[in-house]
Amino acid sequence: MTSMLKEILRQAWDSLRRNRLRSVLTMLGIVWGIVAVALLIAYGNSFRSVLVGGFEAFGKGAVICWPGQTSEQAGGERAGKHVVFEREDMELVQLEGSLVKQVSLETVRWLPITYGERLAQTAIRGVYPVYGDIRNEVPGEGRWISQEDFMERRRVVVLGGRLREKLFGGRPAVGETVRIGGMRFLVSGVVDRKLNFSGYFTSDDESAFIPYSSAGDMWNTRYASVLVFAPVAPKFEKQAMNQVRAAVGKRQRFSPTDERAIQMFGREQFRPVIDSLTIGLQVLLTFIGALTLGIGGVGVMNIMLVSVDERIREIGLRRALGARRRHIRAQFLSEALVITLCGGVIGILLSYALSVAIGSLTLMGPGFEDTSGKRDIHLNVTLGTVVLSTGILILVGLLSGMVPAERASRLNPVEALRYE
Repeated sequence: MTSMLKEILRQAWDSLRRNRLRSVLTMLGIVWGIVAVALLIAYGNSFRSVLVGGFEAFGKGAVICWPGQTSEQAGGERAGKHVVFEREDMELVQLEGSLVKQVSLETVRWLPITYGERLAQTAIRGVYPVYGDIRNEVPGEGRWISQEDFMERRRVVVLGGRLREKLFGGRPAVGETVRIGGMRFLVSGVVDRKLNFSGYFTSDDESAFIPYSSAGDMWNTRYASVLVFAPVAPKFEKQAMNQVRAAVGKRQRFSPTDERAIQMFGREQFRPVIDSLTIGLQVLLTFIGALTLGIGGVGVMNIMLVSVDERIREIGLRRALGARRRHIRAQFLSEALVITLCGGVIGILLSYALSVAIGSLTLMGPGFEDTSGKRDIHLNVTLGTVVLSTGILILVGLLSGMVPAERASRLNPVEALRYE
């Protein structure tokens, strides 16, 4: 069986060598098709990672709770009562929210922040230390707000990446002193540019973060602006929301089913939108690439049909010498596969070369005034891309060779020998 397969492949290769120019021209269609498939799949994968990364920068499981008004009567309280967030609410959520991993209050004021003669009017956000983990605030320089900062009411501030550029330009910021509303604060850290697509109050890159306790020295922080929490796992987001609403409702005496009392916005709510956009685009790009490769497959089929017509007497002679239909079918099918696979190998190598040459394509970077390339398309031809492209390639090769191979196998040996 192995020797027969080797013989069939050898004959297929010899046949292609006899018609080198035609074989090369036919391969070009396959080469172009596999390049289109690989690069379009790489583009779709990178686009998805950029979009998902933009949403994950907000916080992998962060849920923002806004105080509202009750719409149901409960516990003797009338509907229309204003809900507020206080420290006791947060503590009750920590105590009773078994599916709540971390929770923080957040208070905000728009105040001037200055360094020397440079000034910015932006959101000053008082938060608890765990807020950094909840909202994915990763310091690129220095450190985040610590528990000691909070307990000792230290006047430290962590700057957003864009705010740091406005105040300091290219100078180091950590260890310097800025003024917020006239009060001196030590810069303890700078958050990496997040380039996230979603936010509230203002962009994290433009914000300044200070301990919640220190914010109390500047304005009344009894009632927080929002409550922020993270579930133990993203899949428990909905259940965690219900627990938070029930805990706050228990203390402030409103129904745990009253969704208007607390309006909540979590990342998992947007997951179906993200998936539909990115998966839909990936499927579309893969289909377009496969269609381009399919056009190359049609060229292979046409050439193989011509080859069958040219070799009718050869087919008849082989049949007369004892070759069976399956041997003839395998012969022409193997020739089609050799053409497509050779073209595919060249196409994949060319895809790698083009991906390196192109590098990255501008996408979201200019919109965020960012030159780091974090939100741009990077054409990386991965192993998964190669495997998927190869699978499509083999399918195209089989389909392209099936019709000519079947036609050759059904020729009548006597008529084939008499063919002129």
